Amino acid sequence: MIAVGIDIGGTNIKLGLVDKNAGFLEKTSFSTEARKGKVYMFDKIGEKIHELLAEYPQTPVGIGVGIPGMVSLDRSTVKSPPNLPGWSIENVAHEIQNRIDLPCVIENDANVAALGSAFYGAGKPYDHFIMLTLGTGVGGGIVIGKKLYRGTTGAAAELGHVLIDYKGAESNSNTRGGIEAYLGQRFISRRAAAEIKKHPDNPLYKQFSSDFNELEPLDLTQAANKGNTLAIEILANAGEMLGYAIVNYIHMLDIRKIVLSGGVANAGKWIIEPAKKSALNYLMPPFHDDFEIIIERLGNDAAMLGAAALAFEVFS
Repeated sequence: MIAVGIDIGGTNIKLGLVDKNAGFLEKTSFSTEARKGKVYMFDKIGEKIHELLAEYPQTPVGIGVGIPGMVSLDRSTVKSPPNLPGWSIENVAHEIQNRIDLPCVIENDANVAALGSAFYGAGKPYDHFIMLTLGTGVGGGIVIGKKLYRGTTGAAAELGHVLIDYKGAESNSNTRGGIEAYLGQRFISRRAAAEIKKHPDNPLYKQFSSDFNELEPLDLTQAANKGNTLAIEILANAGEMLGYAIVNYIHMLDIRKIVLSGGVANAGKWIIEPAKKSALNYLMPPFHDDFEIIIERLGNDAAMLGAAALAFEVFS
């Protein structure tokens, strides 16, 4: 049994042909070029699906799509997805089905990444877990019994906007102090630059003083690996904030496995150990049992695999 999994992003659109048991059979990607408009984008997706299927005689059960933004309960439309200018309320499933004669279902990109982990990645051993995608922003997915928890309208698991300090830092949340303000890539970089500027003797200052906009979380991780104490402190602060958010998630949901994905998660121990420490400091003792933070290594493939897994669930 095969399905098509698609991950629509603001920069690139990735497509994969996925076997339910074996995983990827084929992958491809192309630039989103959102400025060219929705029709161009959907036409290009249809064209690439036809190319993927040309060499495979087996007909897929359907198409699954991961897309940023809030997805309707019937998994057909998305509301004002970020980084896709000109989009409002768009029936993505209908647009794709019009270009290729296969059923289509859509879901939030962080949610399908969680499904990808559940069936093909680090989440596979667990029936229940919470995924956090630590990328440009912070997304989330809640898996209960190997299925997504979606809330009453399909918009559940906006975990990046859980508040840990209502007077804290700003991000894309409607108020201050959302966890995204401390773990999103550009927000970590902004906070790190402010700290590094206070330490002109630090190698990071010398490296980025000509343009702090070039500073990325990866640079902090590399510096921490070399023993840079300032980089270690900056990442530890982010990890501590992550721990506070995890306390909220676990106290609300009684799910003890936390799966981290995305570029910021590559900081590894420099974020995870402080996150564990702060979480264990504030979790009620009964919630300590089976608590674990796990890194997802699938990277960008998780969303494609999860989108295909959604198609298998809905159409087979």
